[in-house]
Amino acid sequence: MNDSVVPAAPSQLSPHRGRRIDLPSRYGPIAALRASAGPDGLGATVLLLPGFTGSKEDFAPLLDPIADAGFDAVTIDLPGQYESAAAGPDDEAGYQPEQLGPVIAELVGKLTADGGRVLLLGHSFGGLVARSAVLAEAPVIGLTLMDSGPGELPTGFRRSALDMGEPALRERGIQAAQWMREQMDAISPAWAEKPAALKDFLRERMVRTSVPSLLGMAAALRREPDRVTKLARALRGQDAPCLVVCGEGDDAWSVAAQRDMAERLDADFAVIPDAKHSPNTENPADLLATLIPTWHTWVQD
Repeated sequence: MNDSVVPAAPSQLSPHRGRRIDLPSRYGPIAALRASAGPDGLGATVLLLPGFTGSKEDFAPLLDPIADAGFDAVTIDLPGQYESAAAGPDDEAGYQPEQLGPVIAELVGKLTADGGRVLLLGHSFGGLVARSAVLAEAPVIGLTLMDSGPGELPTGFRRSALDMGEPALRERGIQAAQWMREQMDAISPAWAEKPAALKDFLRERMVRTSVPSLLGMAAALRREPDRVTKLARALRGQDAPCLVVCGEGDDAWSVAAQRDMAERLDADFAVIPDAKHSPNTENPADLLATLIPTWHTWVQD
């Protein structure tokens, strides 16, 4: 990538050492980025799952620091997303967390096939998928839920955006949905400050994501039941610790709701300052200052 188009602030275009790879799945190749810890690593892999409309690039600012801390880092496009658009079902129902969880559980199984250990992190919708993977008996040694919630997305701007976007997507296609999204972005000062190259990437990612995946994931965000009790039981059964972490200004699930979820999971809880719903790009330094020591403790236990 040409350095002249890389924004100085952390973003999906942050430079990293991650290598573009494909991982096999029941639906076809899953697009991924992998940053290796090298021969002196801890023998553990952190698998990172993005949220709704996201992609593997959402974790670009984290890849090198995670690898430098001794972990292999693997981040993926979920089935249907961006470069995994073809690796997903045609049926919208196939994108519910209960259906995607076993796909991720199989992927975790492959990553642990040679004795490796996997720590799983899910952001937002990816957190709902990550917990479904654990419920599908993914052999993880720890789970991190980042800016995710106990169930469906609560009433608010993000839920309203889903309600408004679905008719355009269903009736007029991805370009119409992207146009509507850009109209909403246009009123945001934060969007106006984004470099042109980043805006171009976000547009390309959106239009390359499959329509069934967007419709299915959006439906799940409006209907997902509270599975916290089941997840707590599964984590205890696997003796796997859990961390719940969120930005102090999260505008999806409230900080209070996520704190309560952490208590129900008997999980550690951390709030990242100067961040909203995506501390991975909004304040990666403070996020890493929480994640890395916690994960080191998990692999040493």
